[in-house]
Amino acid sequence: MTNYNSIPTLSNYINGQWVTSKAKDFLEVKNPATAEILANVPLSPASEVELATEAAAEAFITWRRTPPTQRIQYLFKLKNLLEEHLEDIARTITLECGKTLTESKGEIRRAIENVEVACGIPMMMQGSNLEDIAKGIDEIMIRQPLGVCAAIAPFNFPAMIPFWFMPYAIACGNTYIVKPSEKVPLTMQKIFELLEKTGLPNGVVNLVNGTKETVDAILEHPTIKAISFVGSTAVAKYIYSWGAANGKRVQCQGGAKNPIIVLPDADMEMTTRIAADSAFGCAGQRCLAASLAITVGDAGKTFTTAMAEAAKNRVVGNGLENHVQMGPVINSQSQMRIENLIEKGAVEGGNLLVDGRNPKIFGCEKGSFIRPTILQDVNPSGEIAHTEIFGPVLSTIHVNNIDVAISLVNSGNYGNMACLFTSSGAAARKFRYEAEAGNIGINIGVAAPMAFFPFSGWKNSFFGDLHGQGKHAVEFFTQTKVVVERWRDEWERKF
Repeated sequence: MTNYNSIPTLSNYINGQWVTSKAKDFLEVKNPATAEILANVPLSPASEVELATEAAAEAFITWRRTPPTQRIQYLFKLKNLLEEHLEDIARTITLECGKTLTESKGEIRRAIENVEVACGIPMMMQGSNLEDIAKGIDEIMIRQPLGVCAAIAPFNFPAMIPFWFMPYAIACGNTYIVKPSEKVPLTMQKIFELLEKTGLPNGVVNLVNGTKETVDAILEHPTIKAISFVGSTAVAKYIYSWGAANGKRVQCQGGAKNPIIVLPDADMEMTTRIAADSAFGCAGQRCLAASLAITVGDAGKTFTTAMAEAAKNRVVGNGLENHVQMGPVINSQSQMRIENLIEKGAVEGGNLLVDGRNPKIFGCEKGSFIRPTILQDVNPSGEIAHTEIFGPVLSTIHVNNIDVAISLVNSGNYGNMACLFTSSGAAARKFRYEAEAGNIGINIGVAAPMAFFPFSGWKNSFFGDLHGQGKHAVEFFTQTKVVVERWRDEWERKF
């Protein structure tokens, strides 16, 4: 029986202080593997966004004047603290998100990489100049911070995704507000405890929990200059349009339906292993999960048979257990939605080669589990071939040549990732050149860019101009100022 008196209620972090929210409503944060209640998260009212914004705006006055060489010292401290507490944060991610400990550790490692890259801001933020654009006149372009910026984060990577943005923002001299997903707020609580230990000046970073009222307050506040978002396409469109209407810079990563093409000359053992990790890793709940496999020619039978075996043999359970290879989906509502989509695919004509619904997981009977599922030969024109399932479901379509396969890839509404498995350099170049997606993999199942490259996305997978990470992040969190100047020197005065 749950002891409700022992369940913690989470706080906001505003102006360097942990603050008890005055929210009237709260949500339960549950372990998706066991349904155990981990905490209660406040649905913060707009007034608390106002407090965080005021604190951030006040802090910006001094923070933007702090030399970048000094600003990054706090990031060096943060990097070391994240390394020291990696195991603890990973366990928290697994408890509230469900992924395996190995996956959680990998997520934190990606977050740390972004901190490391942002520490190069004294070089990355540099401008440019040219002497004598006209006689005696010089022109200079400099980068300056925007002011108060904010992130609205998703549930699937509670540590990594905020770090696509936050380290760059504060390194560039901005101040920041993070609104974590209400489904997984514990991870960011841990990280803000570490941010507090770095000694960052009060108000530079702030944390406000909540849902739609909190988000709308961020979108509408005139002092907040830029917003970063990752989530579904429907919400991305809402945030992008409403944020832009309120005069903000906005970058919104949306949904995906990531296709992989398997050619007959692919190394089938390697391809199967990589594709299974892509489709079923993190229970398929990542924006770069393989969702649709397009097999070409003789690859159809061999790949599909091998993937069916991989799906059946994947060990599913509580992500805290060392032998487990795949954890639950985020909650029972998501489980039900995914199961309904599996049924939809079968009704549309797909063959349920491996059906992962209604599994029995010993010791986790109340968890939100779906085993890996293979829907063979789905209807290319059907809903399931174009809908983001966001679960451990791989659909397959068989075609006769690579041109038809690439045409199928490009017919989708999304453009987050597309991958090709082959031994042919010519085929790889053709695919790289023609595929309409922002992240391309060649014999790679999850084409996740390193922190020094932008996390690209096309079509309905991204709304905006500049992506997260690397140079794109620096450009997003700065505004350029061009200075044209003439100085009449003493020599000219004499003559």
